[in-house]
Amino acid sequence: MKLILTQDVADLGLRGDVVDVADGYARNYLVPRSLGIAATRGALKDAEKIRASRIEVERKARAEAEEMAQALSGTTVVVAARAADEGRLFGSIGARDVGEAIAKYTGITVPHEQIRLAGPIKEIGLHQVIVRPHAEVEIQLVLDVIPA
Repeated sequence: MKLILTQDVADLGLRGDVVDVADGYARNYLVPRSLGIAATRGALKDAEKIRASRIEVERKARAEAEEMAQALSGTTVVVAARAADEGRLFGSIGARDVGEAIAKYTGITVPHEQIRLAGPIKEIGLHQVIVRPHAEVEIQLVLDVIPA
């Protein structure tokens, strides 16, 4: 049975794609959950509009990510944290703290979900931070943790 996906379905397709699936899978899973509709002539025209809008949204998201990459690439962000004499922090610095520091230092808001850390930062010094605002865009920053 041919269906037009109304939402992204893992391992099947993206919103607006026309897919050929088993009748039972369509009737019992996709259609009742509003994940797909039958591919009629009128619906196929609508599917083209859905695909075009999805492509446009994706293009805009990538352009915004590229702009962020140009603004942040090679930036060093400084964070002051309380530390013991030997350099260990009394707490740790996580993705939320890094996001706040980036916003404070550069004025660019980066959601903490887009910040990749190897683990919580627990020592003063320089640390590599990766920001992924888009699946195809990766920004590397240097986080300089200094004692407060």
